Amino acid sequence: MIKEFKEFSTDAILRIGNEELLSTYSVSKNVELFTFIWAKDSTAFIEVDGISVTLEQHKIIVLTPNQYFKFIEGYNLIVYQFNREFYCIKDHDKEVSCHGVLFYGNSIIPIIELDSENQKKLDFLHQVFLDELETVDNIQAEMLRMLMARFIITTTRLIKQQSHFENIYNDQVDLIREFNVLVEYHFRKEHSVAFYAEKLFKSPKTLSNSFSKFIKSPLQIIHDRIILEAKRLLIYTDKSAKEIAYEVGFDDASHLSRMFKKHTSLSPSEFKKQLKPETVGKY
Repeated sequence: MIKEFKEFSTDAILRIGNEELLSTYSVSKNVELFTFIWAKDSTAFIEVDGISVTLEQHKIIVLTPNQYFKFIEGYNLIVYQFNREFYCIKDHDKEVSCHGVLFYGNSIIPIIELDSENQKKLDFLHQVFLDELETVDNIQAEMLRMLMARFIITTTRLIKQQSHFENIYNDQVDLIREFNVLVEYHFRKEHSVAFYAEKLFKSPKTLSNSFSKFIKSPLQIIHDRIILEAKRLLIYTDKSAKEIAYEVGFDDASHLSRMFKKHTSLSPSEFKKQLKPETVGKY
């Protein structure tokens, strides 16, 4: 089952469906759309950026457009997909925008746990979504955007309750999220904490202190993003190590090679030879 809304004046797309909507991802490829996958009645098996993920029943995983995704198995799933033109052109509170907590506020893949009460809430919301997709009139687009905002608000509240965010002052969370967004946009060219600190009107020391309650420092997050992109390019393209180094901002391939080996214990060429998906335990 796949239902789709298109707004030709803005190129907005919203798709709602089940596992059929994921059938085009039988081979790992760029997901291209903001995506929620809800394992409603059974466990689902997927792969994100070469990492095998077991999505247990009553959990929702959130994917951003730049990630590589492969659907392996799952039944009775609920899937929402939309593009930037559908939701991100609207003015939203920063926590629930396309640069919010769910999409670029975490250094790990967000997975949301649903208790019975929130399952009922989202079940009801899903039915309203489906009904609204059948109601074609001049306010349909606005209604669908309002419903998506409600869905994102609900899941954002849940991920905050289930993570360490609740133990940190809000201004720190906002700063960290803004930092993550900047890294996403600039990591291919800018590798220094000083660059991001200046963009945020902070000193490098102040920025680093804001991460004191997190496991990773700002520099580690920058390096992690570079390594993740290098892994994606090694796995999914035929580009050479030199080409990849240039693409992530290094004039000398040896600089990337040293960073890559420090993070993975392998050189880029050794990693390329393996080409075996990493496996993680259940989230």
